[in-house]
Amino acid sequence: MIAKIFKGIWAGINFSRRLIINFLFVLLVIVFIAGISSDDDKIIVEEGSVLRLNLNGPLVEEKLYVDPIEAALNDATSGNDQPSEILLDDVVEVINEAAKDSRISILLLDLQEMPKAHLNKLKQITNAIEGFKQAGKKVIATGYYYTQAQYYIAAHADEIAMHPYGSVAIEGYGMYPLYFKDALEKLEVTQHIFRVGTFKSAVEPFIRNDMSDAAKEANRVWLGALWNEYKQDVSAVRPFDESNFDETMDVYLEKMQAANGDAGKYALDNQWVDSLKTTQQIRQQLIDLVGAQEDGKTFKHVSFREYLSLVKPPVVFDNPITEKVAVVVARGTIVDGERRAGEIGGDSTAALLRKARLDDKVKAVVLRIDSGGGSMFASEVIRAEVLALKAAGKPVIASMSSVAASGGYWIASAANEIWAAPSTITGSIGVFGTFMTFENTLSKIGVYSDGVATTEMAGFSVTRPLNEKMAQVIQMSVEEAYGRFLNVVAQARGMTPEEVDAIAQGRVWIASQALELGLIDKLGDKQDAIDAAAALAKLENYDVKTITQDLSPQEKMLQDIFGSASVKSMLGLQTKAPSVLATQANLNSVIQQLSSEVESLKDYNDPQGVYARCLECKVAQ
Repeated sequence: MIAKIFKGIWAGINFSRRLIINFLFVLLVIVFIAGISSDDDKIIVEEGSVLRLNLNGPLVEEKLYVDPIEAALNDATSGNDQPSEILLDDVVEVINEAAKDSRISILLLDLQEMPKAHLNKLKQITNAIEGFKQAGKKVIATGYYYTQAQYYIAAHADEIAMHPYGSVAIEGYGMYPLYFKDALEKLEVTQHIFRVGTFKSAVEPFIRNDMSDAAKEANRVWLGALWNEYKQDVSAVRPFDESNFDETMDVYLEKMQAANGDAGKYALDNQWVDSLKTTQQIRQQLIDLVGAQEDGKTFKHVSFREYLSLVKPPVVFDNPITEKVAVVVARGTIVDGERRAGEIGGDSTAALLRKARLDDKVKAVVLRIDSGGGSMFASEVIRAEVLALKAAGKPVIASMSSVAASGGYWIASAANEIWAAPSTITGSIGVFGTFMTFENTLSKIGVYSDGVATTEMAGFSVTRPLNEKMAQVIQMSVEEAYGRFLNVVAQARGMTPEEVDAIAQGRVWIASQALELGLIDKLGDKQDAIDAAAALAKLENYDVKTITQDLSPQEKMLQDIFGSASVKSMLGLQTKAPSVLATQANLNSVIQQLSSEVESLKDYNDPQGVYARCLECKVAQ
């Protein structure tokens, strides 16, 4: 019997040994072939080249973690039509490096595939473009058409060219969410809504068929401020003033009639663009300016991602000697527990802050926030770590990106200083709790729930009615949570709870307004916040270190291998499958949105069932 046991153990060890050796052998072969391939695919930047800024993905503060093997398998089996996320910092770094690179003479803005983005992200890119121009280099924008976000960047070019059949779509800012009250009533879904704050409209889609007057009032203010900033910025770099923006259909119709319905001529007549040129004409113009590549087919150029691979090292090593300003990114909906990069988990984001606190070389921290909130409980877990950092003598600067509202403001409130871009959406100080029960819905099809319990509190289920007294308890807890929110902000901002309440109640503010109200301290971008953190820590010579989640050795190895462009190319994983154009009925779209809204509430997973979330902030992101 003993011999059989040891024989079985040895067989298991032997199998594991062979499996590991075979796996390592395959990996070595892949790496070897990838090394050979990399020599053939070496990127060369010729003198006088054009940097083609082709941004074909969402601009983000932090990329979502994607399992490398899963991503590779998805690419291989079904193709990947979804554009990959682009770090905002990478775009700025590429433009700044190109400004200093003598081999780069022209920046070509090719923005056709860039989706919408918030104004403050766009402004950081245009600031870098202005620096490129100050280096004495030319910027040209080209496109078949320009969306509002694309045009904001293109406006900073020396020349804006557009296809003769193209158009410029600048339509202002608006928000028209769907409302489901009647639909839920027809389905006999029982809603239980608990909230505090006149302007806390996160739950309005479930209890109304239209936007409340209070929500309209608040939304007009911050949307108007955002629109005014857009107009001011664009008119400052184009040869027209703010009156050139069409804000009524009468004016737009009149101008289009003058252009005989030709959108290209309309754009040219109104100085939105400088020229109407086909792709071939733009290509020839650039060949005339910088010369052709060796094959003679196009102009000398390097793409955004190619140039990024040259200026950004694949692995960043910390200087063990220098002191650090640490950056911790909090992007996405705030939920309880652990989340991977690109999402905010109460425990995982707190762990990043704790990591900075325990690092002796880190002397100050910038908490970069891009979030419309979520779980109140998770927000408090994160805020506690901010307080611990301050108690350890390490100053914290909260740097707001596009959005830092509701729970996003909660975690910012404890910082030594709060910085935001003028267009940042913030505030929305308010809380709510909500869930639905389906006892009436189920009864329509003859399904019921019944039974016994030892207490009136036991046996809660969405299949049974909510006890009225329990509803009172939940409303009390929401009101108490709102009181906590007011006290948290009041203590941090040197205000009274009554003063905070006057500007809270779930109301959204744009940062330029929030500054006047005392909700933030300074207007500035991420770099301004880093400089402020260094100043508070009295640092003169320092490095900036982004605190990220640690990958296991296995995850790191797989990411390095399967993330390699040459390996993907070798394995045929970079070929995109043809996109499938799916047309869906309007009803199906509505049902999907309702499902998404309900699902999002469930995903917040606050153990107390109380949320600080900003619905309006969706339009800003």
